[in-house]
Amino acid sequence: ALLDLSGVHEVKGTWMASTTLPCTYMPSEGFTQQTLTWSIERDHSTSTIFRRDNSGDHILLSQFRDRVSVPKHSPGDISLLIENLEIPDSGHYTCRVIWRSTNNSLITREVTTMVKVVKVAVTKPVIRAGELGLVVPVGARTSLTCVASGSPPIRYRWFRGSPGGTALLLGSQAELAWDSLQPSDTGTYFCQAENR
Repeated sequence: ALLDLSGVHEVKGTWMASTTLPCTYMPSEGFTQQTLTWSIERDHSTSTIFRRDNSGDHILLSQFRDRVSVPKHSPGDISLLIENLEIPDSGHYTCRVIWRSTNNSLITREVTTMVKVVKVAVTKPVIRAGELGLVVPVGARTSLTCVASGSPPIRYRWFRGSPGGTALLLGSQAELAWDSLQPSDTGTYFCQAENR
């Protein structure tokens, strides 16, 4: 249907992790997005969190400052990303859009998502062991991926060398990649996973 917002009914987010509340529509000619607001209802009161209008993006609730954002460059995608979820972030979130049509009439649509922030039992990371003695041809692309279970967020670091010895930090992503392997890349690599 024309200018229908689609979202989801419920989102379960994990405490201290990030979550996205989907809100999308198909942009159509002759309709211009005037304002977008995201609001939260809890304890029978509603507050606006985020507003986008012709003057830009505004975060109106201090508890969400630096923690919420909406995509800027993907027309029709106005999903709300919330980072570092806190328990009080639980509530009903409403995405409301007002469009102006070419004949200057206004159309409003909204969609509401219930968010439940859940605590998971805090567990330390456990790394799933990779293969030892990987043999890869010179010039090939390859990557090593560190996979750990445990409570998010988990930070990864890759080193070359041996744990406890001298080690060179190579990256702080879960994946360590090479575009073109050289003989000098031969060696021992290890991954470190860390959470709170």
